[in-house]
Amino acid sequence: MKIGITGGKGGTGKSTVATALAVELAKKNKILLLDLDVDCPNDHLILSIRRQKIRNIYQQIPKWDYKKCIKCDKCSQVCKFKAIVSIQGKYPIFIPEQCPGCNACSIVCPVGAINKEKKKIGTLYKGKNKNIDFISGELEPNQPVSEFIVGAVKKYIKSQEKKYDFILIDTAAGTHCDVIAALSDCDVVLAVTEPTPLGAHDLDLILQLTKILKLSTKIVLNKANIGDKNLIDKIVKKYRTEIIAKIPYKKSIIKAYSRGEPIKDKAIIKITDFIRFFQQEKK
Repeated sequence: MKIGITGGKGGTGKSTVATALAVELAKKNKILLLDLDVDCPNDHLILSIRRQKIRNIYQQIPKWDYKKCIKCDKCSQVCKFKAIVSIQGKYPIFIPEQCPGCNACSIVCPVGAINKEKKKIGTLYKGKNKNIDFISGELEPNQPVSEFIVGAVKKYIKSQEKKYDFILIDTAAGTHCDVIAALSDCDVVLAVTEPTPLGAHDLDLILQLTKILKLSTKIVLNKANIGDKNLIDKIVKKYRTEIIAKIPYKKSIIKAYSRGEPIKDKAIIKITDFIRFFQQEKK
């Protein structure tokens, strides 16, 4: 069973919930935790996991054969990412950091002057601690397509999925391509939010996304005893979902977070109970 832990807003506690849930479920189950916030992965820090490199992740990018190039400018015209700059009468200037590897330039070239080479765009890591198997991807700085790293991680673990009772997927913030790629095959999604205007606004966005993706989504309300809970209740009612757990804002949780440790709270027990119930219902 795959469980996505997400939320439109950064800093609401996605990683806090994902790591705490992994620790609790791992007491009785075989757990794999995927950190797919590949721009800023940090679950390994909370779980005190020393990551081991599995391999580099590469992406295909174009390479010009200037002996064939006729300086027609068609490659730069078709490039929507402005990775190719053409000056009349000059060979194309390629900016690899902006290239997503879509291959449109190669397809449109009338003389077959564009071949392929590869560039490193990220790294795949693994680790283990607290009876949790851990996999993460990390995007190279200044690279544009984090969803490629998400895809590489999911492809890597595909053959291993059946040996786990639960696969927890910690996503990036937002509703963009890497979040969609991370959530795409989840059985259920937990949207972590907080009772603030920003939390409510971004919860609305993530629930719009999961509705489009047709993913069953429940709410985990973090810092539940501060702010205005009515803001979240309105969103919950709008999308006909429910709050399955409320994590309070309290000193013990703040101290655990500041030390980089998984939090312990009865709200996490409620989430595990929901997950096990959901799994039984799904069967």
